[in-house]
Amino acid sequence: MDFGYFTLSDNRYPDNKRTAEDFVREIYQQAVLADRIGMNSAWIGEHHFNLLGVNACPNMLLAQLAGATKHIRLAPAVVLLPVHHPLHVAEEWATLDLLSGGRVDFAAGRGYDRLEYQPFQADFESSSESFAEGLEILWRAWTEPGKWSHKGKFWQFDNIEVRPQPMQQPLRPYVACFSRPSMELAARNDWNIIFAPFAAAMVYGSLGDAVRTFHEEAAKHGRPPRRAMCSYFIHIADTAEEEAYGRQALIRYFHDALIAAFPSDAKTVPPTYKYFVAIVETLRNMKPESLTNKSVLVGSTQKIIDDLKQIEASGISEVILYFNYGLKPDAMVREQMQRFMADIAPHFDTVRNRLKLVAAQ
Repeated sequence: MDFGYFTLSDNRYPDNKRTAEDFVREIYQQAVLADRIGMNSAWIGEHHFNLLGVNACPNMLLAQLAGATKHIRLAPAVVLLPVHHPLHVAEEWATLDLLSGGRVDFAAGRGYDRLEYQPFQADFESSSESFAEGLEILWRAWTEPGKWSHKGKFWQFDNIEVRPQPMQQPLRPYVACFSRPSMELAARNDWNIIFAPFAAAMVYGSLGDAVRTFHEEAAKHGRPPRRAMCSYFIHIADTAEEEAYGRQALIRYFHDALIAAFPSDAKTVPPTYKYFVAIVETLRNMKPESLTNKSVLVGSTQKIIDDLKQIEASGISEVILYFNYGLKPDAMVREQMQRFMADIAPHFDTVRNRLKLVAAQ
């Protein structure tokens, strides 16, 4: 199992003195550190208008990282596809994959915040349909051998050819999955998938059940499943006080940064987002002491190793780790990242092999 760095750039907190601009710079330097200490990937979120997060352009940040790093894979977490023209997205990320030497892990989702859609005049109600059509266009843009046309509900064009092509053939997308329709979309099209464990537990029962369902859905289409990965909040704690801090920081993230972004009114939420109503209710009632490894890796290094071994056994290929949630200071985040790679990551075979390669170079 591999490990990556992950952030949604959450900065919406009462009395927060950290500016959005300072946080974007911190994220960039943390991702450079992730490469230096041997992490496999850097996953940078896309959010708009200072709502859940403050980094609106993961493509720009990752392009800068491509020139500043040697090994780390470069990924958006995730491209909010329905607010973009898919052909433009295809061109941007194919170019980054080419110039980075094939280091892109492209991921897309449809988001959950209506306020991020409205200024772009994108239709939140039909986002499930436009997301599926947009991904189809991306896939064709990266795999069609010549000129091609598309006649869909949201986009129509004739006789186009996308250049440059990505270095990876194919550049297989990851589908961000909060719901069964997203999982079915990934399995049906032979794409990878990325789960949020707390949502997977609510929809499927557990992360392991979510992976198993993905495998079963792929089998219906006569093919083995593609790669499944997930994200996790993490805080390494040596004392009860440090563990309490990590738990409280996550509750703060839920209440101050996340809940306002999720659809929560059962009367107005689109049918394809109905499951968020239950998620919001759960998050509102969450207490620090009730947080489990369904949402957070918190505690001693041995506790986190044990939790990660269970996650590995469930069929997850990579865990991307959210160190900088809840207004944690940069120095703490960097120290936590270094401790993870020194004390936890070497207990996993894939990481040991890569750390040897990085050290040799």
